[in-house]
Amino acid sequence: MGTTHLRELREGLRSLYQLDDAYGGGDVRSLAARHLRRVRRVINTSRYPETIGRQLQLLAGETAEHCAWLAYDADDQDTARRYWGEALATATMLRDSSLEILVLSSLSMQASYEGRPRDGLDLARAARERATRFGSPVLQSLIASREARALSLMDDGKTAGKRLADAVRLVERHGPRSRPSPGWAAFHGRAELDYAQGLYTETGHHRAATQYIRAALAHQDRTYGRNRALYRLTLSRSLLKAGDVDEGAAHAVDSLEHLEEVESARVLRRLREVTGLLGSHDSASTRDAAEQLTQYARLRGAA
Repeated sequence: MGTTHLRELREGLRSLYQLDDAYGGGDVRSLAARHLRRVRRVINTSRYPETIGRQLQLLAGETAEHCAWLAYDADDQDTARRYWGEALATATMLRDSSLEILVLSSLSMQASYEGRPRDGLDLARAARERATRFGSPVLQSLIASREARALSLMDDGKTAGKRLADAVRLVERHGPRSRPSPGWAAFHGRAELDYAQGLYTETGHHRAATQYIRAALAHQDRTYGRNRALYRLTLSRSLLKAGDVDEGAAHAVDSLEHLEEVESARVLRRLREVTGLLGSHDSASTRDAAEQLTQYARLRGAA
């Protein structure tokens, strides 16, 4: 086992990241699990120097973390927790702060998604403690946005708003001379923060939330089809709740264009939520949109 083989294994993980960004879904999930098994097999059956061994263990932890993300996106939360637990154990064993911060912030995201905001806040704060020494504004902004989401779900709007403002300032402070963030945090930026602000504002202020979610769509890279579908469906939800039913119905239908490109149980869950909202309005546009979304969900086996 040498550096060439290690390079091939790392390139395999990089390819999985690219496939997930482009398509997501069960096929990528099975490929990731297979890649993790391959890395584990190499660790346990090959001969290599200690320096290569550490890199292999780190690669296994990073691959387990990506398997967790894919399970989370598939709404298989128990499997996601298991993989994240494996990745966190690896990070602890290797004393690798970057992987540890990634897992803790991911577990915070999952906890908030599952309705466990206190856990989400504690996990985000644990990630923040470990991230301090990195001095990266982008990384600190990402963690602040996770804290804000948890605080918002705990009905602590004042502190949530402060942490969101901190997150925005940190990204604006990022420049050529700033400490770089880990590669895995590269996705975090203006679009993510606009969306987070929209979710925060949406609680009781649906019309105001739409301006942030529109901005998130405008700033979101078109290569991230999953995010564009999620943002557009969330915009539809806010518009429908604000009483702008025709525009809300139009965005709901437009989201299907992005959904054709990717598979995501989380996004399909939002689609079903929007379909239910459309059904509560009696207009030609909402009836037509609800019919199209229902038909799409039925074809995808999500009805």
